[in-house]
Amino acid sequence: MNNSPWLDEVKWDGNGLVTAIAQDAKTQRVLMVAWMNREALQLTADSGIAHYYSRSRQKLWKKGEESGHLQHVQELRLDCDGDVVVLQIEQAGGIACHTGRASCFYRRFEQGAWVSVDEVLKDPAAIYGAGN
Repeated sequence: MNNSPWLDEVKWDGNGLVTAIAQDAKTQRVLMVAWMNREALQLTADSGIAHYYSRSRQKLWKKGEESGHLQHVQELRLDCDGDVVVLQIEQAGGIACHTGRASCFYRRFEQGAWVSVDEVLKDPAAIYGAGN
């Protein structure tokens, strides 16, 4: 699985990871930034569903595996330096963030402070259970 020549064009960092930006294919809004290893990128390309690598948990994860908020990949792009992947996606359920918001980028800098400007679409406890 990991010997695909196109994967060799990606400039993986010292930990074998590449930055991955998930962007809404229709609105172009950046929904989240995560990391991918070779396996995650290969699985994403093969399945059409976004897979990432969790640095904190040290494991592969399919976006939406717990919440049901899968990311259906419409297009994959690699930047000119080969060190960032952009996924043009359709976000199932309209929620990409674990906080229950459409995007992880819901805070805006205003007058010296970060202010939450996007509404919570669904209570995270309703998505992941009360223990999360």
